[in-house]
Amino acid sequence: MTTTSVAPSVVSGTTTQPASSSSSSNSSAAAASALATQQIAGNFQSFLTLLTTQLQNQNPLDPLDTNQFTQQLVEFAGVQQQLNTNDSLSTLVSLQQTAQSTQALGFVGKTAVVNGNTAGLTNSSATWELSVPTNSNLNITITNSTGQTVFSGTYAANAGGNQPFTWNGLGNDGTQNPDGQYKLIATAADSSGNNVAITTQIQGVVSSVDLTQSPPLLSINGQTYTVSQIQSITN
Repeated sequence: MTTTSVAPSVVSGTTTQPASSSSSSNSSAAAASALATQQIAGNFQSFLTLLTTQLQNQNPLDPLDTNQFTQQLVEFAGVQQQLNTNDSLSTLVSLQQTAQSTQALGFVGKTAVVNGNTAGLTNSSATWELSVPTNSNLNITITNSTGQTVFSGTYAANAGGNQPFTWNGLGNDGTQNPDGQYKLIATAADSSGNNVAITTQIQGVVSSVDLTQSPPLLSINGQTYTVSQIQSITN
């Protein structure tokens, strides 16, 4: 499809930016974890102090009951295990974040395909890939960054995945739109009038990675995506 290709069913490929529970939420989580560990460690030291004092000051004629002593030792082991578990979890989280950053950096300079419907118009050309599950009539609407409709059209589309739809930037009134970010909305219906869900994807070069976010965000055509949103790498 070229400025071509199904009427209604909302495009299912819209990409939502990860909620910005980014670096600030990471810092908050780390601070909360550190505080919790500090509190547990403090309780642990208090426990040792109390147990030691109890042993030192027990009545020789009426020593601590063996069952009570055993129970306290079990509690002691439980506190120690909790401290070790917290340390292990912190290490695992740190290793995971390092792995995510390393993986994200490996995508820089590569051409990626992601689910999404916002593409960049560059040199009067913008391309989206549409997946049409069945032969349909396709309604295409393209809007600019302010939400204004700059192009719309209806096309016949055959069933198939990753069908390119290329727009040359011309509006319905013949006006050449400037380079920038444009959103494509595709709705479709089959020959019986039943809604058909259309999936849209965009393709672009990963220009940079923001490692201050968690997970890291990849910049593609001026939009940001997580590594999990990448469908494929074409080079």
